Amino acid sequence: MPLSRSLSMTSLNGLPQWEDEDLPVEDLLLFEVSWEVTNKVGGIYTVIQTKAKITVDEWGENFFMVGPYYEHNVKTQVELCEPPNPAIKKAMDALRCSGCQVYFGRWLIEGSPYVVLFDIGASAWNLDRWKGEFWGAAGIGLPYHDREANDSLIFGSLTAWFFKELTDQFQGTPSIIAHFHEWQAGAGLILCRSRKLPLATIFTTHATLLGRYLCAGSADFYNNLDKFNVDKEAGERQIYHRYCMERAAVHCAHVFTTVSQITAIEADHMLKRKPDVVTPNGLNVKKFSAMHEFQNLHSTNKGRLQEFIRGHFYGHLDFSLEKTLFFFIAGRYEFMNKGADIFLESLSRLNFLLRVHKRDVTVVVFFIMPAKTNNFNVETLKGQAIRKQLWDTAHSVKEKFGKKLYDALLKGEIPDMNKILDRDDFTIMKRAIYGTQRQSLPPVTTHNMLDDSTDPILINIRRIGLFNSRTDRVKVIFHPEFLSSTSPLLPMDYEEFVRGCHLGVFPSYYEPWGYTPVTFHCSVSVSPLCSCPGECTVMGIPSVTTNLSGFGCFMQDHVADPAAYAASPSPGIYILDRRFRSADESCNQLTQFMFGFCQQSRRQRVIQRNRTERLSDLLDWRYLGRYYMHARHLALSRAFPDLFKMDPTAPPRTEGFRFPRPSSVPPSPSASVHSTPHHSDEEEEGNDERYDEEEEAEKDRQNIKEPFTLGEVPHGEYGNRELQH
Repeated sequence: MPLSRSLSMTSLNGLPQWEDEDLPVEDLLLFEVSWEVTNKVGGIYTVIQTKAKITVDEWGENFFMVGPYYEHNVKTQVELCEPPNPAIKKAMDALRCSGCQVYFGRWLIEGSPYVVLFDIGASAWNLDRWKGEFWGAAGIGLPYHDREANDSLIFGSLTAWFFKELTDQFQGTPSIIAHFHEWQAGAGLILCRSRKLPLATIFTTHATLLGRYLCAGSADFYNNLDKFNVDKEAGERQIYHRYCMERAAVHCAHVFTTVSQITAIEADHMLKRKPDVVTPNGLNVKKFSAMHEFQNLHSTNKGRLQEFIRGHFYGHLDFSLEKTLFFFIAGRYEFMNKGADIFLESLSRLNFLLRVHKRDVTVVVFFIMPAKTNNFNVETLKGQAIRKQLWDTAHSVKEKFGKKLYDALLKGEIPDMNKILDRDDFTIMKRAIYGTQRQSLPPVTTHNMLDDSTDPILINIRRIGLFNSRTDRVKVIFHPEFLSSTSPLLPMDYEEFVRGCHLGVFPSYYEPWGYTPVTFHCSVSVSPLCSCPGECTVMGIPSVTTNLSGFGCFMQDHVADPAAYAASPSPGIYILDRRFRSADESCNQLTQFMFGFCQQSRRQRVIQRNRTERLSDLLDWRYLGRYYMHARHLALSRAFPDLFKMDPTAPPRTEGFRFPRPSSVPPSPSASVHSTPHHSDEEEEGNDERYDEEEEAEKDRQNIKEPFTLGEVPHGEYGNRELQH
């Protein structure tokens, strides 16, 4: 079949034209190998899933993904079929004849890429033999009790076997590119290189294995990058065999890439090889064609959150929901890595500032992090039931009131307001009011926690005293499971929830990229397994990130003057300094970010969401996919230097990004016209400042600079890890 080449790389309005890498994709086969192909485990699933469409558009029928076979995933995500390429079919048949189970089909995601899936369990009988072969090839032994490492070896051995059968059918053409993601796929790369298969190999680490373990153990990681004895640290954590697999894959690959500059610095120290290319993570950005559409979505979903708050805080709803802001943090429950410790301390200081300055703003903060629970909290479910009962009571009284009013008006009479409601109506209303009385404070958590006394979030909530009392201007709700539209408590999908919030806060200490802040800025469907300000950016929601996250570094590298940009009245992304400041100083900075956000008027927040959405084109795979193209070309030039020529020191062919003005950005807000669909009568005064959308867009364009190149570790000491209390 002919290649599908429908994607125009200049189709993004405002992005620069750039040259193709001139690869003869018709004569090449591209394979991406990952443990998370059709298998959602973490953030890598989002990377390969969202990137699939632009890769299919470029490579057409010559692009394939390789992953593990899990029946429950395949039944819902894969359409099984026969491979159209006879060479691939022959290679699969060779494995099947040897007792292995291999499946082929289309992954039912955007782009519908082909997938080759290996049944790990069906090939486990080969494990001992493959362990011996792996020891002979790499000198790495795997303990019998580490199931994940053993499964990775089975997966890698099957992958290498498949590539051996495939390359045996070709006499140098077409050339094959094999791109391996993370250490779980690394065994396949090591075996391919040890057997001298004619492949161009790429290895991408999305986070170093040892780096994640060290940060989870509260190590002062960034101040001691050059001081760690990596072999000793890996051995003490009983992951030395995994670390060796990752490091061997890094050094065996023709091209080594990572997802951000901060992770590149980390990889240079942890894995002892400097990445050849930084390949930032992107998303499929979908702009709205109708003006105000993303603002309307914010208003609609905010209303659904307000309904939940009415039930959760029944009996204590003495604050105005029109002046209530919703903040949130989401992702894996890595208390210190995700910055939940810094966030909680900053919330305590924000609560103090709001009370001292007597601000009438209330902040409700959601913690969306999965933890061990046994069921919903009874008090939380009761609150939603009482809210619904009150709504039904008010609705029935309204219907009765309306009918009597209608009858009186038909008779040409002005109804007697003292008679339009009888004693039974007042009795019903009084009973409803008495039903809202409660003796306890609104619960901090929505579920019954199994480890209530040792849970880090709850321990710190008790320490700072944020118990949702009436005097607190900051309220906390810990939702210890991911959101679902089928939940009886908060029936919202993750994207709907994010759109209803005002600010996402991600003060991560260790975050190789961070998808959640990205999706705040665009319209995408992303798993909350990965927390990132980029998700926020894509959906037009402002967010806080740090200069220790890949996303934060990426934005700093693309904005010419981050300080000036962040100092504007409505920045879309706040970049918290956790790199060169102490933990206490970072807390104060985050507190000021949030306090400043609380002081904004509704109109200023609308302008801020418009500016945030304008950043989303920068995060589109149609722009960031060029880094992967460059890595492939570089791998081919190193694997087949006689066939492919390329300057090994040449950077990706990129130019500076210019902010376009998205079609969904509304005109400049006018003092006489409300800029949100549901305007509040309590709109703050002093909003008559002039705002020129074209002038603001031009300032943004001037603030954008050339994309980053891999640089050295900057001089200066990183901020301290520990927060002193």
